[in-house]
Amino acid sequence: MFLMTMDLNNMNSNQNKIEQLIAKLCPDGVEFKELGEIGTLIRGNGLQRNDFTESGIGCIHYGQIYTFYKLFTKKTKSFVSPELADKLKKVQKGNLIIACTSENIEDVCRSVVWLGDEDIVTGGHSTIFKHNENPLYIAYFFQSRNFFDQKTKYVKGTKVIEISAKDLVKIKIPIPPLAIQEEIVKILNSFTELEAELEAELEAELEARKKQYEYYREELLTDCKDAESVEINSIANYSKTRIAANELNVDCYVGVDNLLQNRQGKTVSNYVPKAGKLTRYEIDDILIGNIRPYLKKIWQATNVGGTNGDVLVIRINEVEKKNLSSKFLYHLLASDNFFNYDMQNAKGAKMPRGNKSAILKYKILLPSIDKQNQIVTILDKFDALVNDISIGLPAELSARRQQYEYYRNKLLTFKELS
Repeated sequence: MFLMTMDLNNMNSNQNKIEQLIAKLCPDGVEFKELGEIGTLIRGNGLQRNDFTESGIGCIHYGQIYTFYKLFTKKTKSFVSPELADKLKKVQKGNLIIACTSENIEDVCRSVVWLGDEDIVTGGHSTIFKHNENPLYIAYFFQSRNFFDQKTKYVKGTKVIEISAKDLVKIKIPIPPLAIQEEIVKILNSFTELEAELEAELEAELEARKKQYEYYREELLTDCKDAESVEINSIANYSKTRIAANELNVDCYVGVDNLLQNRQGKTVSNYVPKAGKLTRYEIDDILIGNIRPYLKKIWQATNVGGTNGDVLVIRINEVEKKNLSSKFLYHLLASDNFFNYDMQNAKGAKMPRGNKSAILKYKILLPSIDKQNQIVTILDKFDALVNDISIGLPAELSARRQQYEYYRNKLLTFKELS
């Protein structure tokens, strides 16, 4: 609580500094310009992951922007040969590299600022932004709510989300004098460092609790005395019912893109089919993302809805419902043991898919219904402690992130020059 109070005091003090600079340097407001007015956007070309070498010319692949890099970097994780680098688009110090393709709206247009002294290269699905503004100011703006709201108008696609360079140039950004940009960057850098430090502590503790929880989950689910060993196909099967697309909306349509990783459930969909029949799911059915099983995408339905062929819908057989808790089956299928089995039987390398027939042959231990309910009660409590953003450490972590997001958006909001 003391740290949060201290943070708020610093925020107020820094906000006052910015307001004083604005009053001095641009009292009538700040000019808003399209990205195309303040710089040049150049689409990358031709870089594949299998082009990476152990040494050579530094490169940044678009997928690394939202999985590996933070706001800026002076070193690259990967390299390509000088011969290939000659054919690729060059990135110079101060340029932004923007990921123009992703699986979701949140990650598309993530950017990283290159601050190394040597030129590097990037490839397809990336766009290089060359400009004369403070590069970190631009990168921070790319994280703002203002930028997010603008980019959503231009994104295209469903499973793969894209935005073109010709649309990116239309996005407007406030351009205060460089002195104000530099002060904002200085302030946000200091708070970003503090945020990272505090988040690292919270995440380390949360990760330790998750490992402890996973250990107890597996213990409870596998140490069931007098339990019967059965294959899933003897007590459940895939949904065979259908639902019309016109009965669905963003809340009840589930695709693999809006199932969340690591057993976090689902979010609203960015896309809903407009025609045709889809697989129907019922309350308590278990939905599992069947693309890249290692992402552990699973959700137990709390409503009726529809999904596509990339999501498996497992439904308990009617005759088994008296002897099997649907929540118990969910916990069995949400375990690391199941997802490890799923990956071992998956097909494909770049985009592995679960083997539907093998999944139904997965063996589980089935204790009495009373024992199942006891285990469910314990595991539900564990689940809440490590996953529920309204409880304990997840709540504290969520509050911290919301606080910094609010402050960043406030610093990057200006009165527009009329």
